[in-house]
Amino acid sequence: MKIKSKILIIAGSDSSGGAGIQADIKSVTSLGSFAMTAITAVTAQNTTGVMSIIPMRSKEISNQIEFTTKDIRPDSVKIGMLHSTEVVNSVLKSIKKSKLKKIILDPVMVAKGGTKLLDNKAILVLKKKLIKKADLITPNIPEAEILTKIKIKSITDMKNAAKILLDLGAKNVLIKGGHLSSKNLKDIFVNKKETAIFVNKKIDTKNTHGTGCTLSSAIATYYGCGKTLKKSCELGIRYVNNAIKTRPNFGKGNGPINHLNSFTIDKNFR
Repeated sequence: MKIKSKILIIAGSDSSGGAGIQADIKSVTSLGSFAMTAITAVTAQNTTGVMSIIPMRSKEISNQIEFTTKDIRPDSVKIGMLHSTEVVNSVLKSIKKSKLKKIILDPVMVAKGGTKLLDNKAILVLKKKLIKKADLITPNIPEAEILTKIKIKSITDMKNAAKILLDLGAKNVLIKGGHLSSKNLKDIFVNKKETAIFVNKKIDTKNTHGTGCTLSSAIATYYGCGKTLKKSCELGIRYVNNAIKTRPNFGKGNGPINHLNSFTIDKNFR
C-alpha cells in the first residue's frame, strides 16, 4: 500500500490501546497514511476507567512537535488531549512557529468513564485562542455544552451550539450527536455558509471507547489526503461506524472499536 499522506497527532497516550495516541495511530495507518506523534500525557487506564495521568512537560511537547515537523512536514494535524493551560499555550506557540496547517481539534475534556482531562483554566484558553487556529473543531455534546454553556437536548440545540462556536472563532464545527437518545445518530457539520446533517443508524453497544479520537484522526487523514472538510467528516463518520459495527468486545467496561475495519485481508494471509 502506498502512503497517501503524513499526519501529526498531538494527544495523550492510552495504555489500553482503545483511545488517545494509540487509537489515532491505528486509524491513520489503517486509512493508508503515515502517523507522527507528540505525546502530551501518559495515562494508566483500561475499559473501566482511568487510574492515573502523568503529564509531559510542555517544553518536551514543543520539542516533539517542532523537531518532528522540521524534518517531515505533515499534511494535516490532529490535536486531542492537552490537559493544562501551559500545554495549550505551548502547542499554540509550536503550531505558529512550525507554520502548521490543516488542523483538526478534538477538544477532549472528559474520559468515557468520567475522569476530567482538561482543567477549567485550560478550557478558557482553548476557547479564546486554540479554536481560532483550527480548521475544524469536533466536540461531542458534553464538550459542546461546556464550551457554549448551553444545554443540548435536540438537533436545534446542536445547531445553536455550533453557531456559538462559530461566533467564538471556529471556522468549521462538527458536533457529534451520540449522546442524544434517539434511534438514529445525527452529527451536524456547520460553517458560516452551510449546514449538513449526517444521519446513521445508532448501534446499541457499550463498546465505543475512543470513538472521538478515532473520528478526528480519520477526518485529519482524509483532509490531509486532499478531501474537503465536509467530505472528510462524511468519510470519517463512515469509518467510525464500521469500526463500531465490527467491535472486538474486549474488556469489562467501555470496550474499544475495530480500527482495522478499513483493511481487506487477503484470504491467503496467515
